[in-house]
Amino acid sequence: MEIRQMSVGTMAVCCYIVSCPQTRQAAIVDPGGDEERILAEVKRAGLDVRYIIATHGHPDHVCGIRRIKEATGAEIIMHRADAAFFWQPDTQNYFSMLGLEPSPLPDRLVEDGDIIELGNEQLQVIHTPGHTPGGICLLCGQDLLTGDTLFVGGIGRTDFPGGSHQQLMNSIKDRLMTLPGDTIVWPGHGYGGSRSTLAEELQTNPFL
Repeated sequence: MEIRQMSVGTMAVCCYIVSCPQTRQAAIVDPGGDEERILAEVKRAGLDVRYIIATHGHPDHVCGIRRIKEATGAEIIMHRADAAFFWQPDTQNYFSMLGLEPSPLPDRLVEDGDIIELGNEQLQVIHTPGHTPGGICLLCGQDLLTGDTLFVGGIGRTDFPGGSHQQLMNSIKDRLMTLPGDTIVWPGHGYGGSRSTLAEELQTNPFL
């Protein structure tokens, strides 16, 4: 799997362009702004974008989805629980304060253990609730895209509607830390080159 990490938008969201080296099929994960820059990188790399994947439904991670879908025709993928939660009127009203565009309705809903085929590569969906009800991580071999579940030196906040600190810690302990220690952590926020391993986080992350 080829992974391109881009820091986008006003909240330094880590957007990922993941692709199969053989087929050039690609997915864009969490396009949280700077859509034209993302699309320019896709064009430069000669990629065929099949999917737009949201690790969760917070507007800072999904505000670029509509523009990316219009440009590529790719399917929008989100966990079933976040699709249900973020289209509730009360939830939409709360997050409208951020002034960011919500995602269009997803084309495909996923659950824990689902596989997203990307050419000769596979992304495994790991449901990690806590930051949001339907937060997910994506595992491909040694690479783990953790969204806002786990950061380099931090964890996702849980004070927004739908958040639960205990649930988040259980997700990290029971769903992520059971993976090999050399699994590479690609977080949902940070600047260029932001990554770690599960072993490093277990040793140095103050929340763990």
